[in-house]
Amino acid sequence: MSTLSAQTKKKGVFFGSDKLIDRFHTIDELQDLNKGELIKLYLERTREIFIVLPYLSLSNEPGTSLSDVGIKEDSDNIKVVEKNNEIADRAFEYTTNTIKELIPYSDTDKIIWTILYFEEMIKKMRLGTKGNI
Repeated sequence: MSTLSAQTKKKGVFFGSDKLIDRFHTIDELQDLNKGELIKLYLERTREIFIVLPYLSLSNEPGTSLSDVGIKEDSDNIKVVEKNNEIADRAFEYTTNTIKELIPYSDTDKIIWTILYFEEMIKKMRLGTKGNI
């Protein structure tokens, strides 16, 4: 089974859809949530921005690989992408810890404002240069 998944896994992929949020919220929806739920949303949005932003000039689409944007998929380029993704995942663990420790001290209205701001950023990132979501 592991051989099959290794063969179907696309190499040199910038980021997958598992790193993206699946919905956007209104201020009314956010005001109905408790601080713990808001912090979870805050983290999810931070993760998408953190993971996607470095690749934005190459692609805003999940599952895009080096070859999809015309970059040679040699071992050096694949290593660069895989190493960056590994480091980003580890770095985000530290960011997660920081957010979980410090953001609970924030005013709930400021957390809501930040989530809405992040969601607007994500919408713009997803629009890309072609204007499609």
